[in-house]
Amino acid sequence: MKLDLTLYLVTDSSYHTEESFLKTVEQACAGGVTLVQLREKQRGGRAYLELAQKVKKITDAYDIPLIIDDRIDIALAADAAGVHVGQSDIPVEYARKLLGPDKIVGATAKTVEQARIAYAAGADYLGVGAMYPTTTKVVTVLTPPEMLNKIADAVPIPMIAIGGLNPDNLDIIKGRPVAGVAVVSAIMKAENPKEAARQLKQRVEQYIGKE
Repeated sequence: MKLDLTLYLVTDSSYHTEESFLKTVEQACAGGVTLVQLREKQRGGRAYLELAQKVKKITDAYDIPLIIDDRIDIALAADAAGVHVGQSDIPVEYARKLLGPDKIVGATAKTVEQARIAYAAGADYLGVGAMYPTTTKVVTVLTPPEMLNKIADAVPIPMIAIGGLNPDNLDIIKGRPVAGVAVVSAIMKAENPKEAARQLKQRVEQYIGKE
């Protein structure tokens, strides 16, 4: 699968039933998200795997890569496209060693040093942020937009802007060297996830010069 980072959906099932969660993911895929990350911080291994398998059926139908947050074991068991690891998760070098050369490994980076370490260890892309305060984490450390430029100058792999992004504040990426954006609430909480994804993708493509 081609790595297209234009509109990267990070899931949040905390305010969904399983049925509405899977429906939202399906609608988001139909609306044009280019990559899905399943993030389940509170779910045990068996339940996480079962949900990953259900989500993968959806993403496979749309030929969209499924990334698993943090859990390399779940990624392997579900045959997902790869994993995304944060600064407190297993290091990129071990994720790459366990997953092999053909899987996707993404990493969170808030500084140039973190970006360089992740790149050297084998990361395929970086998630940089948070650009704005978010409702998905208790503590949000904001990243100045200029950091996007500094990281782009330091490493050759693509990056996405993450953290609190929605249709009303996407102009923060205008003219910045990003391959796309990651969103959570802007789609997961939308009344019409398909239309929300469609509008978001259109606006992102406009700002990153992809139209």
